Amino acid sequence: MSVLSLGIQIVLGIAAFLCLFRIFKGPTIADRMVGVDIMGILFVGITALTGILYDLPYLIDIAIALALISFVATLALAKYLERRTLDD
Repeated sequence: MSVLSLGIQIVLGIAAFLCLFRIFKGPTIADRMVGVDIMGILFVGITALTGILYDLPYLIDIAIALALISFVATLALAKYLERRTLDD
């Protein structure tokens, strides 16, 4: 592993810790939602970085699927917070 990839992993780990802090200490549900959304983006980045570093191309496919699921979940949660139904 190169120094750059190690640095990226450290930055992603610190960002994940800060997101966990926002999820647990968020004063509103919207702050917690943003923390969960960013955590999903970080998981996509960690999965893609691992796939690139260890030459595992199937992890890139998993990262893409995880990004799509995270996006749909964020939309559903935003609709729920607006007190609308999901079929609007």
